[in-house]
Amino acid sequence: MKKTSKLKHLLNSPQNPDFIMEAHNGLSAKVVEEAGFKGIWASGLSISATMGVRDNNEASWTQVLDILEFMSDATTIPILLDGDTGYGNFNNARRLVKKLEQLDIAGVCIEDKIFPKTNSFINGEAQPLASIEEFCGKIKAMKDTQMDEDFIVVARVEALIAGWGLEEALKRAEAYRQAGADAILIHSKKSNFNEIEAFMKEWNGRHPVVIVPTKYYSTPKEEFRRLGVNLIIWANHNLRASLSAMQKITKQILIDESINHVEGSIASVEEIFRIQNAEELQEAEKKYLP
Repeated sequence: MKKTSKLKHLLNSPQNPDFIMEAHNGLSAKVVEEAGFKGIWASGLSISATMGVRDNNEASWTQVLDILEFMSDATTIPILLDGDTGYGNFNNARRLVKKLEQLDIAGVCIEDKIFPKTNSFINGEAQPLASIEEFCGKIKAMKDTQMDEDFIVVARVEALIAGWGLEEALKRAEAYRQAGADAILIHSKKSNFNEIEAFMKEWNGRHPVVIVPTKYYSTPKEEFRRLGVNLIIWANHNLRASLSAMQKITKQILIDESINHVEGSIASVEEIFRIQNAEELQEAEKKYLP
């Protein structure tokens, strides 16, 4: 099955909600697949952080594509790109779709903010939103550009983040559905599930819905299922896990002036070779070298 078809199936599976996990490079993408997840969220926050820049489109979209190529080559499960605003207007967004299909990326999520964007959890109320008409045109351009009928475009609604209210969120979601989006991502920064629950009740299952429970993480999965959520994204946890581990180990080595006390708590070099599939190259060398 094509990666695009796999992602489409995740969105429309009768066993919803399903989960996809954040990754930010080829290594973390392989970790996600080996763990058993059925899909990968290529997080804009995480990818920019690995470059040492902010989540404000400081990394160019072509630099993001370079990382996506390694992620796609390293895995067999579908990747959904966190595509920010589409990196510009409708023309930038449709070119993005063309390049993503060439890299075998299964889909892209775009948000209804203004380029360059700022992360939603940083002063979200002050961030302007795109007009509904402009964003719908962007969605239509992307859907008209795709060559693979199963390629997924997810429209992310930022009205709740911006403090514009439930009515505006529903209005935008419906417009994006009619414009051709394959799913709606409704985003909230509240620590409880109230905003999402209110949206889901009014939405009433009219189109697939994706959520990102970074802030309301204590909500049981059963609540998501009850309200008809289709896909759940764990959006940044591999990055956060690796960052805390690196900080802890690096500080310990500095203090100890030795690696003796950390060797037992980090991955072995052999494990790195395994995940790189070094053995395959050794076998190929036996076959092809004199």
